[in-house]
Amino acid sequence: MPAESTASRGKVSRLLPVLLLFAGGALLGVSTNLAKLAVGIGMTPLAFLTWSLAGAAVLLLTGAALRGSLPPINQRSVKYYAVAALVGVAGPNFIFFEAIPHVGASFVALMIALPPLLTYAGALAMGMEGFQWARALGVVAALGGAGVLAASRQIASDADLFWTVLVLLGPALLAVGNIYRTLKWPAGVSAQALATGMLFLAVFMLMLFSMLPGYSLAVPVDRNLPVLLTVAQAFVFAAQFQVLFLLQKTGGPVLLSLLGSVGAVVAVPVAIYLQNEAPPAGLLPGAGLIALGVALIAGSRAKLVARSPRGRRSH
Repeated sequence: MPAESTASRGKVSRLLPVLLLFAGGALLGVSTNLAKLAVGIGMTPLAFLTWSLAGAAVLLLTGAALRGSLPPINQRSVKYYAVAALVGVAGPNFIFFEAIPHVGASFVALMIALPPLLTYAGALAMGMEGFQWARALGVVAALGGAGVLAASRQIASDADLFWTVLVLLGPALLAVGNIYRTLKWPAGVSAQALATGMLFLAVFMLMLFSMLPGYSLAVPVDRNLPVLLTVAQAFVFAAQFQVLFLLQKTGGPVLLSLLGSVGAVVAVPVAIYLQNEAPPAGLLPGAGLIALGVALIAGSRAKLVARSPRGRRSH
């Protein structure tokens, strides 16, 4: 019985990261489509993003307080929150949410699959990762897929060159954020505490941005749907960050790097079949190249972990 119990726990521990991966990807896909719904009922992308992130920050702060893991407030930690918030939350999410009405939720969702690949490219350039042909080919394939989608989108008659190009900056910012958080992670501070501080700084930045001409944080209050969508997105964001950190702890960077791809798998069909969005031009070749890139990088990383004694113990 003890042996059977141990085997059962081992099986569950191996399944948990996979379940978290699909849960996190599903939340990412839902978040993208909620943003399109919100814009469709008259909310501005900035207002929807800011108030939903504020709600998520409050939810995470409540959880951190209950666990006794409040974010530290000192010069080093505040600097960390600020940089991580700018390049990892406020900047890319603002670009994605603003771009959705112009290029579509499905196109944005496919672009969200790129940050892990760009993260590897950046880590390689900074000497944080060793060169491997499979991973390098994966980066080239994925970037080629993004290029096919962007070029096909521009050829289409309804394409908006400015937003097509701008949305490509989102994955680059997320990749910078991934590398920065790894290099500058404050010692002894939990992931939940850092996420809470990062979200509050992101909300503060977005509120400052709202003071520019042409932007507003106003939410239509003459009907319930805008408020309900904002609350729903707040819970989705909070759960998404929670799952993200759990996946990072239990599954490591290999599975974590696939979150954007799973999110695209969820978001694109939802956008096409439930929101009547036209499939992005070049969908099949572009998505195929991105999927190939992700598979090459994840596969090479999995083999590396499997050969590592530490990796065999942890997985």
